[in-house]
Amino acid sequence: MSVSPHYFDVFKIPVVRGRAFDQRDDAAGTRVAIINEVLAREFWPKGDPIGERVLLGKGYGPEFEEPERQIIGVAADVHDFGLNRNPTPMVYVPMAQVTDGITALANRASRIVWMVRTEVSPYSLRSAIRTELEQASGGLPVSHVRSMEEVVSESTARADFNMTLLTLFGAAALVLAVIGIYGLMAYSVRQRTREIGIRLALGAQANHVRNMVVAEGMRLSLVGMAIGIAAAFGLTRLLQSFLFGVQAWDPLVFVTVPLLLGVATLGAVWFPARRAAGTDPADALRQN
Repeated sequence: MSVSPHYFDVFKIPVVRGRAFDQRDDAAGTRVAIINEVLAREFWPKGDPIGERVLLGKGYGPEFEEPERQIIGVAADVHDFGLNRNPTPMVYVPMAQVTDGITALANRASRIVWMVRTEVSPYSLRSAIRTELEQASGGLPVSHVRSMEEVVSESTARADFNMTLLTLFGAAALVLAVIGIYGLMAYSVRQRTREIGIRLALGAQANHVRNMVVAEGMRLSLVGMAIGIAAAFGLTRLLQSFLFGVQAWDPLVFVTVPLLLGVATLGAVWFPARRAAGTDPADALRQN
């Protein structure tokens, strides 16, 4: 990739070893290059690549071959092709040291991209930036001007959509689970009306009956949560492909989600438990 001397400053990509490009790296200077950490680990796993030489374009034809370049720095890895894809080996070369033939060939394959860092809203400078670039390039048209927020938003649109779907599905599953637990416990209380009436007639306290129904409902919920957590641990490898910068087995998630489900389950069993505790023993014993 051919870049200008301030490329790493604009994107705030740290050069972890060596130096970045400067004004010395012009067409008359020594041919230099900067590699990323992936490339450094692959070819110099135990050594220092600073001062080593690389040969670019060999085997692709005479128009691509060029003299050896000296490695002057190692830049941090960046996710150029998506947040969910690992960084690939990368070699950066100064734009001033790229021949016109290679530049023309590269322009046919992909367009030139200019990046401008601003201290104010980039939208307020869109016209001024467009004018300056057209003058600097000799009248070449400038199109598709975007802010970095737009670029990032477009690159993460699919992941955001997937996360939105998973959130909606999770919320729907939680609502259905609460409705199901409520219906199951309400049906269980109705089926055991005579039993509950007998317990109350024999002296059982209302709060004891309520606690019994709550305990039975929570016991079923705890069994279900244990199975769900075990299945979630097994699916962490699949979930990892949807995430960036966080671990799929984040302990906070595995603690917070069961607590949320427990609270939802408690709310679902509380009302049938209150109904059971308020059962009139005489009415319950008269039911067939």
